Amino acid sequence: MTTPEPIGDGLDLLRRQVREPVEHVETFPAPAGVNEVHFTTEEVTSLCPVTGQPDFSGVDLSYGPAERCIESKSLKLYLWKFRDRAVFAEALAAEIAQEVQDRVAPRWVRVTVRQSARGGISLRAVSELGTSS
Repeated sequence: MTTPEPIGDGLDLLRRQVREPVEHVETFPAPAGVNEVHFTTEEVTSLCPVTGQPDFSGVDLSYGPAERCIESKSLKLYLWKFRDRAVFAEALAAEIAQEVQDRVAPRWVRVTVRQSARGGISLRAVSELGTSS
């Protein structure tokens, strides 16, 4: 049995066991013919910057790859970093979108943070960079 060839440089997280959050997502070369990538999770937590109470959010992340794609394990570990951070949902959406823009340089990126209801109010914040056409 032959060993598969490495996908690309920089996929250190995929190759090892990681037990802590990371600061940045890892990427790999985008395959030809992929026009859109979409991730969804319901497991993002952060802290309210005012009260310190936990906020529970779902995140939808879509982007149009140019030359790179996000490796999903690294995205999970990246989103984990918000667990103990005090951040408003609007800032969370903007920060995640900027991370994708900085690391992947996609044609466009759209991040939606759906914060669970607290006090009877749900929140949905969207950050979009680039133009999806």
